[in-house]
Amino acid sequence: MQGERFFKTTRGRIVAELRRRGSASAADLAQAFGLSPNAVRQQLVLLERDGLVAERPVRRGPTKPTLEFSLTADADALFPQRYDRLLSSVLREVRREYGDSAVARIFDSISQRAVARAKRTITAKRPEERVAQLTELLQRDGVVAEYSLIDGGYALTEHNCPFSSVVKEHPEMCHVVHHMIDETIGGQMEQTESLATGGRECRFEITRAKVGA
Repeated sequence: MQGERFFKTTRGRIVAELRRRGSASAADLAQAFGLSPNAVRQQLVLLERDGLVAERPVRRGPTKPTLEFSLTADADALFPQRYDRLLSSVLREVRREYGDSAVARIFDSISQRAVARAKRTITAKRPEERVAQLTELLQRDGVVAEYSLIDGGYALTEHNCPFSSVVKEHPEMCHVVHHMIDETIGGQMEQTESLATGGRECRFEITRAKVGA
């Protein structure tokens, strides 16, 4: 079920939406996709059979508890892994043999190439369109990403990270997306939440008044 084709199916869209939301009921998902709750429940039954989602009762008010669904650890395998264990091991050896500065130089080089690639893709004039193009680029790289308008600017959110296990040991990897935002969007950027430090997502807030200045 892995790959781009899976995420174009209804089940794949449900998996991606649950990764984005954290958890949701069949009715929530039905509303998001314009489907009937029964149609969504049929897909959830199959996902639960495959060990990809689990349900739990959640009390949302004075009425009886609502069943909410969330992804299991097995669902992580559906998202790009990018050989994270091997990469982490290689970086560990580099750090041990040549020090922190060598790891920093590696990620500086990666950042330069990532920025050059992003600049070829992000060509819009309007700030919001550039944020949208960066979001699409991240999505093509296997990140469940979205952006939204906030007071004074934009919030770019990553609900997963293909390198999550690597980032926890080598936080320099986060500098890549930082540089991409700085060089393609501009403005004042602040990361307010990080998967690497135990957050539920990576969230970057960009001040609109200075975007593209």
